[in-house]
Amino acid sequence: MATEAQDEIAFGVWISQAEPGATITYHQGFLAVDGTAPISKLSGDKRRKLRDLAAAAARAAEQDLVHLVQARLGPDRFAYRAIARPRHSLSPKTAPDGRRPTVAPPQS
Repeated sequence: MATEAQDEIAFGVWISQAEPGATITYHQGFLAVDGTAPISKLSGDKRRKLRDLAAAAARAAEQDLVHLVQARLGPDRFAYRAIARPRHSLSPKTAPDGRRPTVAPPQS
């Protein structure tokens, strides 16, 4: 069963502790609608928190920490979930971007 993230901080804590394959639900509803002022039924504060949480999920996906998926719950209603990815340890010969660093030739 999936855990639910209440805010951006809780989502970050979950990422730092999640085992590969663990799942967290970061929103249930229709994200594009629920985060948009004129059409959302959420208060301004809740919309801001939702947008911050969705942005944190997107950043985590860009950093290859999670996979983002959606499950349809019904008409115009989805569960937005993050699935923890395996962490990659960097060997001393690997740069943070995953490439091997270049070594300058010795100078004579």
